[in-house]
Amino acid sequence: MELKGLILSGGHGTRLRPLTFTRAKQLIPVGPKPVLYYAIEDMVEAGIRDIGIVIGDTGPDIVEALGDGSRWGVKLTFIYQEEPLGLAHAVRVARHYLGDHPFVMYLGDNILKNGIRYFVERFEKSEANAYILLARVAHPEHFGVAQIDGDRIIRLIEKPKVPPSDLALVGVYLFDNNVHSVIETLKPSHRGEYEITDAIQGLIDRGLKVQYEIVKGWWKDTGRMEDLLEANRLILQDIETRIKGDVRKTEIEGPVWIEEGATVIESHLRGPCYIGKNCHIERAYIGPFTSIHDKVTLVDIEVEYSIVFSGSSLEGIPYRIEGSVLGQNVQVRHKSGRPQTMKLLIGDQSWIYLP
Repeated sequence: MELKGLILSGGHGTRLRPLTFTRAKQLIPVGPKPVLYYAIEDMVEAGIRDIGIVIGDTGPDIVEALGDGSRWGVKLTFIYQEEPLGLAHAVRVARHYLGDHPFVMYLGDNILKNGIRYFVERFEKSEANAYILLARVAHPEHFGVAQIDGDRIIRLIEKPKVPPSDLALVGVYLFDNNVHSVIETLKPSHRGEYEITDAIQGLIDRGLKVQYEIVKGWWKDTGRMEDLLEANRLILQDIETRIKGDVRKTEIEGPVWIEEGATVIESHLRGPCYIGKNCHIERAYIGPFTSIHDKVTLVDIEVEYSIVFSGSSLEGIPYRIEGSVLGQNVQVRHKSGRPQTMKLLIGDQSWIYLP
């Protein structure tokens, strides 16, 4: 039976506020494109052409961004989840779409360096009822954690206070239709959610075959600002020079990707970095691991290890901006002269560090 895809793109993105007050966390750009696009591309590479997208409050933005899926050669079905009540709940609301098909569930704010094709092929050739991916992490208490014994999974715990191992569940899961009957029996956890870890544990308790694989290469859950910046770094470190814009009197070091319509004048670009369409860069320094998205203006400024969303304008800042994420249509100007005052319009839960 054909394997289907299920990408989870609901949730409130509270850990990324204020960026997620006005957009879906899965549409935040990392490298040259939104996080969600990587999940779809991984599905396509693995041969999956029928994909369900679970959406919530930010659904209209996601539907607009993805369209019907034709740009990737896939069929997209959007599935509304009224409340984000856990990953297993998302599978439950997608039951009518999934039917009895085996499926890959991919969290829409996760990125895997090497994609999922290998794991899909392993699952299809196995007799496993579920196939889960694990990765060693520094802070397993922030994740679902697996306790293993040889090639067996003994138990799974969601965000344990005292983790039994450093093996976190990566945001990609492969299931056959047995998972649905387990999910129907689940009760909410102490967090008030229907946990996918409880569903997998239920498969284990029923004697069904649950296999695992430890991921080689990097994996990032982009749920926090520092993770966004790190994912951006990891993606940009693999880019190659691609210059489609107008570049004048500019020094370029390392791999630099400049999209069409961008103008770069009298600047210093030190890659790896990305500059989107129709940007205007003048007398600026753009340092390594920086992504500048479409229609951004940067004049008399230095930026390094940062992400600047589309439509923003930064001019005449006397300090280097580093390790920062600037949202869409942000305007930052330096006011010279006296009195030395500041004029600020700052959204909820913003961070500002002044030198």
